[in-house]
Amino acid sequence: MLDIETEFRKGIFFIRLNGVLSKKTVYLLNEKVTKIIETNGFKNIVFNVENLVYIDIKGISTLFYNYEISRNNQGKIVFCGLKNESVRKKIKNSRLLNYIKEINDELVALQTLNV
Repeated sequence: MLDIETEFRKGIFFIRLNGVLSKKTVYLLNEKVTKIIETNGFKNIVFNVENLVYIDIKGISTLFYNYEISRNNQGKIVFCGLKNESVRKKIKNSRLLNYIKEINDELVALQTLNV
């Protein structure tokens, strides 16, 4: 199960992920988030993964795809709330943090993205 909450505030698209981001749920992220980013040309994106309990390679690939869209729109993308140890380990091992910056919380995201 994956719940997704989105909010567009101060030029930043906030995506809050709750639950499991896997090959069985990644279609929800594509439908609710990726298509919106592509359609609206959003540049600056924050993925809040504080309540994400599991992620697999398909989920990581989808997050990377959203990074590429943001980069192509001359934007930035950041993670916040990366506190679950198994999620952190999988994301770190995937080298996704080489592309997507990790920050503490959404307030820091507003400052980091300088909107």
